[in-house]
Amino acid sequence: MSRTKGGTVTHRRHKKVLDAAKGYYDRRSRTFKVARQAVDKANQYATRDRKNRKRNFRALWIQRINAAVRSFDESLTYSRFMGGLAKAGIEVDRKVLADLAVHEPEAFNAIAAKARDALA
Repeated sequence: MSRTKGGTVTHRRHKKVLDAAKGYYDRRSRTFKVARQAVDKANQYATRDRKNRKRNFRALWIQRINAAVRSFDESLTYSRFMGGLAKAGIEVDRKVLADLAVHEPEAFNAIAAKARDALA
């Protein structure tokens, strides 16, 4: 049986890692062993932060909704507003509510009025 050399496969694998490490400083972008560690760690961060991004956006939407609700009626809070929406049967998610609060305050105030009336 003849000998098989794996140079092309190894070269392809190394190139894939080094291409992913482009833009890193010093040996992290030039040496395969160090670049592989850096790329693996970067992928761990990316995986973790995809979850964190969802969490951060939800917190931002809640802050925007709370600010808009309080400017509409100072006695109304975010949690009471969300309870009023549930009682009124209005099913709008936080992303849309935050967008309405920023870009279309009149529409948001109409929704807030319905939520307030449902609480009373």
